[in-house]
Amino acid sequence: MLGFVVRSKIRSTEKRLGVSMDYLRHVYDHAPDAFSKFEKLMPAAQHREKLPPAPYHVARLVATRQEDCAPCVQAVINLAKEDGVEPTILSAALYGKVEELPESLQDVYHFAESVVTADGADRTYRERVRKVFGEEGLVELALAIATCRVFPTLKRALGYAQSCSAVRVEV
Repeated sequence: MLGFVVRSKIRSTEKRLGVSMDYLRHVYDHAPDAFSKFEKLMPAAQHREKLPPAPYHVARLVATRQEDCAPCVQAVINLAKEDGVEPTILSAALYGKVEELPESLQDVYHFAESVVTADGADRTYRERVRKVFGEEGLVELALAIATCRVFPTLKRALGYAQSCSAVRVEV
């Protein structure tokens, strides 16, 4: 019975996100206890209380894109669109057209990029992001950047990652 519920929830999430989640079925089928523990990461991965949708999703998009897993990038875009983020913002973030983003989102973009590439510029952007979104906003951005990278990493480790799939942002 539990297997039916888990598989039903995975199918529902696939439909909502528009991407395959075969890797989660794999985890559940081969290590249900690991799946149960992994599932507990979801509240942290979705935590957003203070940040507006756009900075949260721009940070997630930049971090996920760095992992080069197109279906994960598509899932982030679909979630952002569901959350009301303008397609023009998503397109600019996806394609690195930072100058097309509002200034506060440019800082979020550069901050997330700096964190995932470890280029050292995060100090400068961290302070700018903190001034705009506060300490709690900074924590939410840090959590968003960190947790969204777990999914493509897990997929890659299990052999389910795809880097050549097309990503759709409807503008």
